[in-house]
Amino acid sequence: MKTATVTSTLDGHVATVRLDAPPHNFLSAALLGELADQLEVLDTQARCRAIVLTSSGKVFSAGAEFSSATDSAVDPRPIYAQAMRLFDTRKPTVAAIQGAAIGAGLGLALTADFRIGCTQTRFAANFTRLGFHPGFGLSHTLPRLVGIQMASRMFYTGERIGGEQALSIGLLDELVPQDELVQRAQAFALEISHSAPLAVQTTRQTLSANLAQQVRIANERECSLQLEQFAHADFREGVAAGAERRLPVFEDRQLGRRQP
Repeated sequence: MKTATVTSTLDGHVATVRLDAPPHNFLSAALLGELADQLEVLDTQARCRAIVLTSSGKVFSAGAEFSSATDSAVDPRPIYAQAMRLFDTRKPTVAAIQGAAIGAGLGLALTADFRIGCTQTRFAANFTRLGFHPGFGLSHTLPRLVGIQMASRMFYTGERIGGEQALSIGLLDELVPQDELVQRAQAFALEISHSAPLAVQTTRQTLSANLAQQVRIANERECSLQLEQFAHADFREGVAAGAERRLPVFEDRQLGRRQP
């Protein structure tokens, strides 16, 4: 299957789904909708037992595109409406993270069951450095994976986590040379496919423990706060500072002091 920005191929019992919007693989509602559509189709195909999620170019995904946005034009709801569909899919997924997974790109990486990376892999939850609350359900998925302490550190500082550190904290499951990344992810997915598919899928449901519902609840709060904070001067400053590669200079703000 192929759409404007997503392709998928099925080899034996393993499907490889690739985002094809280089160089940054920015996430839009349209791209995420195409991805969700293809994953839902694979859910209906009994031959498909496991999925590899990857992307073209040097960047896994740089998240949402804000460089040309204005505060009045930013509405994350269409993106999140499609993103939440990814948590409803049934087939186990292995993500091959060949480069940076930033912001919503990190959120996408965490929709997978497993992540294979390399020394070039980078993760960052840089939302607060851009002036707004984290999104994509990450306020639930990130601490669930790495613990509340490390998730807090990533959210509060926006720091980048390299491949070796990501492996040590559980963001990555394996670290391999970059030129072996997709092949190793496919081999891992093939190992999964040798197990009984119904048993794997029901085990995944048990381990997920209502993950989709919990992520949706978290995302409702995230989205509500983001809509408020996109109207703040801090958001404009955060985006400008990111584009200019400098530290942002934010205003003093406190809860209960809603300022334009």
